[in-house]
Amino acid sequence: MNFQPDGKTKRGHRFGGELTPMIDVVFLLLVFFLVSTSQAPPESELSPSLEARRVEGGRSADFQPQVVDVLLIAGRPAFQLGERTLRTQAELTELLRALPAEAGVFVRGRGDAPTSAAAAALQAAHDAGFGGVTYVPAN
Repeated sequence: MNFQPDGKTKRGHRFGGELTPMIDVVFLLLVFFLVSTSQAPPESELSPSLEARRVEGGRSADFQPQVVDVLLIAGRPAFQLGERTLRTQAELTELLRALPAEAGVFVRGRGDAPTSAAAAALQAAHDAGFGGVTYVPAN
């Protein structure tokens, strides 16, 4: 293997690539990274959709948000609201329609409850007319 230049090539010959296309590529990469970066605040700085409201007297509002627990009972997903345990999304929607929607609702995942059951509880709260719905993941 001979890595020495032979006498057939010119000594002063260099790569004759253009500099303009390389500058264009670098500029396009710069624009891509500037556009694709997120300007959203960190999650720790976001406020929850439900907050304790105060009335003029300094005491809490009369309505407290409802808490829907999503859990597994005998291997099947279930929804628990207070002392009531419901098995279907339709039952949960009907029960939530009877409650005041101004207070909001928390959907809390428990144990090994599937994500689809939590999504069904969120949809039931939305269908029942709740504007303030907050999901609390399982610990």
